[in-house]
Amino acid sequence: MKQLKSLLIAAVLFLGTSQVANAQKTAHVNVSEIMAKMPAMLEAQKQLEKLSTTYDAQYKTMVDEYQTKLKKYESEAATVGDKINEDRSKEVQEMQKRIVDYRDNAQKELQQKEQDITKPIYEKIKTSIQKVGKAKGYQYILNSEGLLLADGPEITADVKKDLGF
Repeated sequence: MKQLKSLLIAAVLFLGTSQVANAQKTAHVNVSEIMAKMPAMLEAQKQLEKLSTTYDAQYKTMVDEYQTKLKKYESEAATVGDKINEDRSKEVQEMQKRIVDYRDNAQKELQQKEQDITKPIYEKIKTSIQKVGKAKGYQYILNSEGLLLADGPEITADVKKDLGF
């Protein structure tokens, strides 16, 4: 019976030590902090802002043109014939459709451009995290953004160093 008790205590101690050893092979990294400060990401954001500004300017021009025509047509509606008013109504509806289509396409193109620009950056960060994690002997690396408790090693600075900033 004593031997069984000793064996049970040894097993509990072994499992406890094993859990501590596994906990030490886990680290965390703040991916958002890396993304926010990474020079390539800052450049990507500038490119996206420039493209967005271009789309916004074109959209504003189209809306201004639409509003100008609409005011003109409304002011002249009583003095022109039904056929002209009908033609103008169709023209205004077509302009509305072009504006909506332009806005929708611009949003899609902007989202696609963002994905195209950021995907290689994310991959580079992921590769760096894996490299640093392996070099330091970690089995698991968690993104610290969603963690309620982050008591283990923090490797954000090491990843930044590996990425060169």
